[in-house]
Amino acid sequence: MPMDKKTACLEDLRMRILMQQIVPGADLDEAALCEAYGISRTPMREVFQRLSGAGYLRTEPNRGPKVTSMDLGVMRMFFQTAPLIYANVARLAAENRRPEQIESLRATQDGFRAATSTGDVSRAAMLNHRFHEEIGEMAHNPYLMPALQRMLIDHTRLSQTFYRAKSADEKQRVKTACVHHDQMIDAIEAQDGERAVELTLQHWDLSRDRLEQFVKPDPLPFDMPSQKDQARAV
Repeated sequence: MPMDKKTACLEDLRMRILMQQIVPGADLDEAALCEAYGISRTPMREVFQRLSGAGYLRTEPNRGPKVTSMDLGVMRMFFQTAPLIYANVARLAAENRRPEQIESLRATQDGFRAATSTGDVSRAAMLNHRFHEEIGEMAHNPYLMPALQRMLIDHTRLSQTFYRAKSADEKQRVKTACVHHDQMIDAIEAQDGERAVELTLQHWDLSRDRLEQFVKPDPLPFDMPSQKDQARAV
């Protein structure tokens, strides 16, 4: 069944924010978006409200919506909090998962594996987002789930750095991440909470330093002129 224009707008804006096609901290032009998506201001504002409630946007009185930032303070909290949330969600998922949820998670993993093998960065990032979201749904915890969903927004925005692998080491890390997913599914299916937590933390450690490259990239190259060249300079 085709989506209505408002739902299509919501899903497209969500995807564009996650893929950083709309950059963190950007102001959204309501009029321009209404024209682009072919909807009026009232449904567009409803889209903004839903995205704001989910953590994608910030709205303030008498100001237009702004994409949630990824400033230093936010990133500091992200790296401090992510292992805690992921580990607890994994343990609860192992304890509370339902058989039909395992099948769905394996299907998501099949798509993720295909995306990483073909180097489809955007699809890999989105399917990784869905993979961890499904584990959150397995936990059946109404307190942890909102925290996980908010964290996944920034994780997915950062993760394109990880999946855009260039060196042999980076490509091997992506392959290992895929193996971790398979092992995590097995642990959750076996209701082995300790193993699920162990694998989840290994999975986080695998990508953590690559995610940090977004925050602290390598410096731009430059050539420092020698003293002899400086002496000859006019």
